[in-house]
Amino acid sequence: MDTTTSLPPFHLAFPVHSIAAAREFYGDLLGCPEGRSSDEWVDFNFYGHQIVAHLAPDETGHRQTSAVDGHGVPVRHFGVVLSMAQWEAAAKKLTDAGIEFVIEPYIRFKGEVGEQATMFFLDPSGNALELKAFANIASLFAK
Repeated sequence: MDTTTSLPPFHLAFPVHSIAAAREFYGDLLGCPEGRSSDEWVDFNFYGHQIVAHLAPDETGHRQTSAVDGHGVPVRHFGVVLSMAQWEAAAKKLTDAGIEFVIEPYIRFKGEVGEQATMFFLDPSGNALELKAFANIASLFAK
């Protein structure tokens, strides 16, 4: 996990149905180091950002999608912008682990402003994650 950044780290809390499943997914599969925890929540270092899985089974799952580049993107999702090499490594690791993708790894907006590599998948509690990368990071906010 790269924790060197000029941006302040963000903090995101989200619901899970099982702390053990969150540890296995975020810690073991995604490789996020664990921070503080209790029986009700656990902190993870998500590429230098603090994400916190809170035990709240009734709050889990994604419900709505929005059309983006011909795909149904989960409206409620979170993720990170990686380097292209990190994104490619993550795509391979997740594919090799047999993750079922909501949107399989591909290049979105090919040939347009904002061209990006993206993939969407769900954690065991149904929270949607997006990992993306730009060949040219300067196009992150380009119109």
